[in-house]
Amino acid sequence: MNFIKFRKIPLAWLLLSRQPLRLLVAIAGISFAGILMFMQLGFRDGLFDASVTVHRLLDADLVLISPRSKSSISMSGFPKRRLIQALAQKEVLSVAPVNLNYLLWRNPENLKTRSILALGFNPEDSLLIDEKFKAKAESLKNPGRVLFDTLSRPEFGPIEEWYNNGRSVETEVAGKRVKVEGLVELGPSFGADGNLITSRETFLRLLSGNPKGSIEIGLIKLSAESDHQFIKNILNKSLPNDVRVLTKREFIDFEKNYWRDSTAIGFIFSLGALMGFVVGCVVVYQILYSDVSDHLPEYATLMAMGYRLKSLLFVVAREGFLLALFGYIPAYLSGQILYAVIRDSTKLPISMDSSKAVLIFVLILIMCMGSAAIAMRKLVDADPAEIF
Repeated sequence: MNFIKFRKIPLAWLLLSRQPLRLLVAIAGISFAGILMFMQLGFRDGLFDASVTVHRLLDADLVLISPRSKSSISMSGFPKRRLIQALAQKEVLSVAPVNLNYLLWRNPENLKTRSILALGFNPEDSLLIDEKFKAKAESLKNPGRVLFDTLSRPEFGPIEEWYNNGRSVETEVAGKRVKVEGLVELGPSFGADGNLITSRETFLRLLSGNPKGSIEIGLIKLSAESDHQFIKNILNKSLPNDVRVLTKREFIDFEKNYWRDSTAIGFIFSLGALMGFVVGCVVVYQILYSDVSDHLPEYATLMAMGYRLKSLLFVVAREGFLLALFGYIPAYLSGQILYAVIRDSTKLPISMDSSKAVLIFVLILIMCMGSAAIAMRKLVDADPAEIF
């Protein structure tokens, strides 16, 4: 009977709310830890997603690259004729040679230069999966014409505004004059603040030192019924070892793995999230430990009245759960706001997806429940006779 009455009393909430200032400090500490984890994991995932923005948009089933290529910021060339050799497979419908490199773009407004990622392809070929892109690519048949990425950082100049206002947009790329003939949406990454697309003819004119027969990426389209993995294996065996054949999914993973494994950036952001978790654990532990210590006489009274230790431990556990819930809500809302600010400021694809939201809640719950479990030791070691 006593146990039933005990269960009906919201003892965990009463203990937490008895000192509102301490409760607010605990919620603020947990929220700060949650926000820190949201930001660190958001930047990390945004880095990986942004690094493959262009990769995802490429209209290809298989991709040829040089084995010496490390990532999009360090691509090596290979002979274009390897694509012609790939056409020997009956499942190959079409191929598209693509040049890729970083060139200096001059801001037409303030004349400052900035590195931009340039892609060169034959306008007759299919480069992007966007159906509207084919019409835009027609304008690239004229030499010296480029398509500018509207999601590029503002340091490249007010290109979109000028173009949409009907103003002729001309500037210099690699010291040579070009004209913006259209706009595309690709998106920046940690490696590239902006992008432009042009024809291979214009690309080779801008980068005159690049061999005409060399390309950095080869796109291959296969028939709908073909097995991509099987054709990839056949091409890897039949083509010389100066090329490497990847599926589109593997090409995306190739880029992500570079940033994850070959740079310190992914590790740094993961470490930042871990530090947020540790800070949260310390805050919650201090709050719950102080709460248990301050209420030891009350707990001892309940134990003397016949309440089992297990029931009292559940009270501390519920306190940990309530703190996790109260701390997560402001962290989640703040994370949404900060993600929106970062997207607008940096153009990085940072978003609050369900997996990230659930992961942070689970981490906060583990943080609070783990701290509660440690704080329970004070209650377990308590002797009612000694307390009185």
